[in-house]
Amino acid sequence: MASEGGPSGLALRLSEMGEKTREFGGAITDPQKQRRIMLVIVCVALLLDNMLYMVIVPIIPDYLADLESEQSAHVHLVLHPNSTFNSTGQPKSNRDNLDVQIGVLFASKAIVQLLVNPLSGTFIDRVGYDIPLLIGLTVMFVSTCIFAFAENYATLFAARSLQGLGSAFADTSGIAMIADKYTEEGERRKALGIALAFISFGSLVAPPFGGILYEFAGKRVPFIVLAVVCLADGLLLLTVVKPFSNRTRENMPVGTPIYRLMIDPYIAVVAGALTVCNIPLAFLEPTIANWMESTMHSTKWEMGLTWLPAFFPHVLGVYITVKLAAKHPHLQWFYGAVGMVIIGASSCVVPACKTFGQLIAPLCGICFGIALVDTALLPTLAFLVDLRYVSVYGSIYAIADISYSVAYAMGPIVAGQIVHNLGFAQLNLCMGLVNVLYAPALLLLCNVCQMKPSHSERDNLLEEAPQGLYDTIKMEERKGKKKGYSSSGKCLAVDENGFDPFRAQRSISEESSESMEMGPYHGTGTGGNGNHTPLTT
Repeated sequence: MASEGGPSGLALRLSEMGEKTREFGGAITDPQKQRRIMLVIVCVALLLDNMLYMVIVPIIPDYLADLESEQSAHVHLVLHPNSTFNSTGQPKSNRDNLDVQIGVLFASKAIVQLLVNPLSGTFIDRVGYDIPLLIGLTVMFVSTCIFAFAENYATLFAARSLQGLGSAFADTSGIAMIADKYTEEGERRKALGIALAFISFGSLVAPPFGGILYEFAGKRVPFIVLAVVCLADGLLLLTVVKPFSNRTRENMPVGTPIYRLMIDPYIAVVAGALTVCNIPLAFLEPTIANWMESTMHSTKWEMGLTWLPAFFPHVLGVYITVKLAAKHPHLQWFYGAVGMVIIGASSCVVPACKTFGQLIAPLCGICFGIALVDTALLPTLAFLVDLRYVSVYGSIYAIADISYSVAYAMGPIVAGQIVHNLGFAQLNLCMGLVNVLYAPALLLLCNVCQMKPSHSERDNLLEEAPQGLYDTIKMEERKGKKKGYSSSGKCLAVDENGFDPFRAQRSISEESSESMEMGPYHGTGTGGNGNHTPLTT
């Protein structure tokens, strides 16, 4: 007993601590656990980006109005003593100018993201997914800090535009990293579904989060909280993934140029569906508060909580789509088409609502339909690249991000003009009609989606020698991924299309020759019953 408190006891405790440390290190380096931590990092990054996008909704209009009134109220009183004022106490012309400023500020993030995405997608294909994700988190951290301490419109505009730059890297590389790490169709659908749930949560919880903290703690606190979370996520990425020490990207295939992916008819149909299905959400966010105030006489808290109930049907839509796709993967296009019809019908119902309680139902329908479309079609983009091009996902998910950015860049600028010229009801009817009319276009994906079960089954159960070029390359990719590194693994020489077919075939032939020279059982495994199994991947 005395020895437990002596040097031997100390050595024993140090040994136990060393074992725990090694176990923790093993948890980080283990490929299966590492990709789970990676999924957490990506989901937090997506959550932050969407919270930063929506947190300014209740903050900026009020903050800019106060800033504008402080700077120019006395000027208007001196220069325009007979000018009329609106309910906010500001001259009407000044209020119109403020609305334009708010619309441009809201749209600037999506516009910059739209312009940068073609470059960021190509950059991600060249250097991998880790470093662009770190760049995106760093830029988002800087932009959030600028937002917290900005004191004029020009600085706020710069911060918002800088956030678009960070999002172009963080969002695209994060989704592409999930597609690259989760190669099985079922696992990929679940992982992307989790990411979409975080995106939805960030978008819908940010307005009440920002409004409450702004009301009780001031403008800076919401942004400081988000900046701290962003910094912690970046440090976790450096600790777990270690992007600067990862050199496997040097041996990976060359991705397909983004312009070639854009002209692919199947990819174009999916990208169009992602844009169209997000138009109602993007157009309603900047216009629905004013409509609620004028028609329902809604209170501030009702306008702030407008979209929060829709989070739950969105998550439900993700869950249902993942479950249905697992049982019937060939109907991915159908789930997307049903989602677009639901979005269209819900959009048409919005103008008929007379109370806040009635309005919740169609908004929940819109978010439920968006969940169906996104959850069905985002994995389809990765599958189309796997099937028709090289399995590198930076450019394909840059196209997806461009699709979202088109909707959200037009929303704050175009929606207000449509409401002013045509009316709120006409805006919703047009958006609903566009979604319903676009849904049949997804029929073009019917034949492609039907190829999924056969390809997935052959990818999992290839128990024989490779038959042709396609199986040879897939066999080499699975060898690398089973050993815990990227799809390059035992790398193949690459050309502009991502591989050298002659060297691929020659590599398999040389391995077969070496196996015959070493003996009949070289390279084979034995089961528990002693029976030899053939050389597999």
